[in-house]
Amino acid sequence: MYNPEFWEIPLDHADLAKFSNESGIWFESGEDREDRYVWEDRGSRLVGRVYDSLSESLTPKQREAVILYFAHGKTQQEIADIMGISRRVVSQHLFGICRNGKQIGGAINKIRKICARRGLDIRLELFSMPARLGGSPSYMTSDA
Repeated sequence: MYNPEFWEIPLDHADLAKFSNESGIWFESGEDREDRYVWEDRGSRLVGRVYDSLSESLTPKQREAVILYFAHGKTQQEIADIMGISRRVVSQHLFGICRNGKQIGGAINKIRKICARRGLDIRLELFSMPARLGGSPSYMTSDA
């Protein structure tokens, strides 16, 4: 029976067996898995220390935007819909605005300043990893 909404293509299982599991984009080798665990461990240690500073340094709107953006992986548009504000305002809450060539405000700038005061260098903590783990990418470690 033909259904224009759904096309089923018959495929012999012998043809499927010719493809290895490693050829799939979802494949994760043992080394990849170990690397991911290292990143997750470092990230979770940092999150706990940075999260403590959120309540003392950020406005309630900034805190909500940061939690939705980083902890829940929402896009700026999704956050805007949740908070009932525009995407541009979400961007301002997160990253601030540029005035006269200077970055003004923004939750990320506040978090960086708090971490610096506490002696916590996020880039050093997170990106001081062996090169095989993708540590110290130049775009994340430059002070520009």
